[in-house]
Amino acid sequence: MHDLRSDTFTKPSPAMREAMANAPVGDDVYGEDPTINELEERVAALLGKESALYVPAGTMANQIGLALQTRPGDEVLTGVGSHISLYESGGPGANSGILIREVPGDGRFTLDAFEAAVRPDAFYRPRLSLVEFENTHNQGGGLVWDLEEQKAIAERARELGFGTHLDGARLWNAAIQSGHSLAALASVAETVSVCFSKGLGAPVGSCVAFPQAMRQDALRIRHRLGGAMRQGGIIAAGALFAVTHHLSDLEVDHQRAQELGEKLTELGFGVIPPQTNIIAFDLPAPLAMDGAAFCDVMKTHNILLAPIAARRIRAVFHRDLTTDAVQATVDAAAKVIQGAE
Repeated sequence: MHDLRSDTFTKPSPAMREAMANAPVGDDVYGEDPTINELEERVAALLGKESALYVPAGTMANQIGLALQTRPGDEVLTGVGSHISLYESGGPGANSGILIREVPGDGRFTLDAFEAAVRPDAFYRPRLSLVEFENTHNQGGGLVWDLEEQKAIAERARELGFGTHLDGARLWNAAIQSGHSLAALASVAETVSVCFSKGLGAPVGSCVAFPQAMRQDALRIRHRLGGAMRQGGIIAAGALFAVTHHLSDLEVDHQRAQELGEKLTELGFGVIPPQTNIIAFDLPAPLAMDGAAFCDVMKTHNILLAPIAARRIRAVFHRDLTTDAVQATVDAAAKVIQGAE
């Protein structure tokens, strides 16, 4: 079975499990877990930030970043189909009491689109206080932001007095694809989240990074959300191992996504050209089934995919897929098309 539903399906390698088993631990609520402290210092340095905080999940990392820079009733501008609006169980509203408004685009947006979305301040409107980026953009098909465009938006947002948050769950992939450093990509935002349990292959965990002045509030919010852990170094060791050993491996996932995209295009699928490890594609017009039905049939051919719209499918490459995953997927897709004719 080739599981391309998500890069969250990765499992820790034997070497990672060994690192976790042998990790030195302490009470992190007291700031005394040496493995978590090392991970936070490493991530802060990689992102060019003063401080970072380890949390159990990417959703929590984003919620902390949002809460640090908003007040109840505030409004956040984000791209179409952002993770914070679609996949965080209404967290922005439930946890911070904030509203989300999407800026037109493919998940990314231009400076002109951002300027057009900024409405004149008025007491009868929600206060616009934050701009949120997602890099890479999941729903858009793993798209990477143009750094100069993003910098221009961030600079204008700061001129207007808005905060900036970057959902960088797959920022590692954006760095590989763009050739920019993680710190350069993270420089566009005051708060930045990164995830270890996707392409990097750790079993659990994310970090949110920010200026040192925000740390006390970040600790308070994490505690309120139930994310304060005790001997969390056991799981943080998996994340630390991943950051140390797995970053360079992501290029292979990107190459496989490119190869699959080319072959599916030849079969007649409408492929969004993949930039990273995610490939989104639309079913050929003659194929009389929706995305969910297509995925069900592909499963009978030992290929697991995820429908993300009525006729759009997502495939995600990761370190646990075997080398023949691309050709197996193409062969299965060809059989489905032939069987439907």
